[in-house]
This record gives sequence, C-alpha cells and structure tokens, in this order.
Amino acid sequence: MKKALVIGINKYPNAPLSGCVNDAEAFASIIEKNGDGTPNFDVKIRTDVPTKANLRRLIIELFNGDSDSALFYFSGHGFINELGGYIVTPDYERNDEGVSMDEILIAANASEAKNRVIILDCCYSGAFGSPKITGGLSSHIAKGVTILTASKDNETSLEVNGHGVFTNLLLDALQGGAADLNGHITPGSVYAYIDQALGAWDQRPVFKTNITKFISLRTIAPQVSIEVLRKLTEYFPTPIEHYPLDPSYEDTNTLQIEHKVVRPYAKLKNVTIFKNLQKLQSIGLVVPVDEQFMFFAAMNSKACKLSNLGYHYWRLVKDNRI
Repeated sequence: MKKALVIGINKYPNAPLSGCVNDAEAFASIIEKNGDGTPNFDVKIRTDVPTKANLRRLIIELFNGDSDSALFYFSGHGFINELGGYIVTPDYERNDEGVSMDEILIAANASEAKNRVIILDCCYSGAFGSPKITGGLSSHIAKGVTILTASKDNETSLEVNGHGVFTNLLLDALQGGAADLNGHITPGSVYAYIDQALGAWDQRPVFKTNITKFISLRTIAPQVSIEVLRKLTEYFPTPIEHYPLDPSYEDTNTLQIEHKVVRPYAKLKNVTIFKNLQKLQSIGLVVPVDEQFMFFAAMNSKACKLSNLGYHYWRLVKDNRI
C-alpha cells in the first residue's frame, strides 16, 4: 500500500502565490497512476489548507500506520529563522509562521511506514532533515527516509509560468525523463534529472536519504522490453565478445525488394536477432564495430559489441537482476 499527501497553498493573505495549487494538482495527477494506467499512490490532495492545526493533523495521519510508502509533497511558502525551517500556512503570524520542518521530520522518522519520502517545493526547504537543535550542520534521518527539496537552506525557490521551477522539472522527471531502461523512476534518478537541468547560478536542489535500496516513485513502459534486454547474455556470452553480422541480418536484403542485394540474403532468424540488436543499439547498449550505423555493419559483414552501459545491463541480466 502506497499513500501520498499532496499540499499546495496559494492563498496567503499578504504574500499570495500563483503556481502552488497548479503544482500540487499536477503532481497528484501524475503520481496516482503508473504510465500504463495501473494504480500507484493512493493520493489525498488538499489545497489552500487554512491553518497549521489542519496541516499538522494531515501530516500525522499520513505517517500513521505501516504502509509500504508514505509520501509528503508540499508547494507553498517556506520560512527559516534561528529556530529552524517551517512550511508556512495562511494563518501565519510573527514567531508562529507554520509547521516546523523538524516536527515533520520527527513524525517521518518515527513512522512505521517502510519508506517515507518528503518532497518540498518552497524557499529554504534544504533545511529539512538537519534539525537546528544539532546546529543544523548534520542530518538526522531514520532508515527508510528520503528527502528531496527545491533549494538549499539559504535559497529561495522560484515560480515560472504557473509552476515552481523545481516542480516543473519534477513533473518532467516523473513523466519519464528520469526513468531507467526498465521504466523505473526513483527518488535518486529524479534528483539526478533535476540536478542536471539546473545550473550553478540557479536554485540548487537538495537530496538526503538513509536507505539501502531505492523505491520506485512511478513506472512507465520500458524503452525496450525486458524480454529483449534479457537476450544480452544470449547474443554476447561474454561482455567482450563481438556479435558477427552479415547481409542476411538485414531484412531489406531480399530479392522481393527491387534494389541491389548481396549474398547471403536475408534470413528470418537473423533478421529477428538484428531487429533486437537495433533496439538495444537505440538505447545505447550495443554499438556497431568499424561502422557508423548497424545497417552498414550488417551489409559489410562487420560486427557489433556491447557499450559500457551495455556491459552494466549485461551483468544485471547475468546476475538475474532483470
């Protein structure tokens, strides 16, 4: 069982925002289903939560129980002072700005949920996970907790074109930009995607975790089927071998098509293998030898081999990890 609490707040009395409800609604929509339409997170979305008490109650409910995953997403104002960071609610007042990040961390750390994921798109969100009681210089994160924030603890988080800069990239990552070749999207791959998209002068995302294995936030259809990936060790018994090709692997090399053909003519078995090799080449796992394209590697009786990334996936197949 996977559950998610998604919060977006625009209606602050003296400092309204415009993109946070959009952020929350878009995030909730994408996280509740996988790419194939199957259920993912059971989402509870609340927008413009009016008070600290209401938000605190929702957070406590999220982290109660022993679910497989409990995910908290917040888009709104953030605040920091000498006592720590806060996610701000519309009833904020001086010296009582919102729900303390340290308080949320305590609830997440104490939760019996196997995996707890906190995603914050607000100013100074990088303070989350580093309690002020310890000087804010070290993280105190229980096993199974992962934190992904839009900015460092001394940075603001920007809105552009109706979305937070961070959440806009987060949504792209969850749509598939951060997927691995198996179609899995993890907190680590999401962070890597966002990190690469933001420059040295932009707000910098923060990633903190205490886990032994990444969970999947969402899955999409893999670029190449698992069945084809598993053929890596069949085509390449060892990772340094070359797979020899000849014209019989190219399906257009047949007398049924009016153009120049060469022997040996296309054979169905070889054509099937070659199509799989081309799929593997399209995702960077296989490369032609001494030719720029796989077509010419076949027509000129050359070969193909594993790329460095291909060796990684070859090893995963060999070790029954795929």
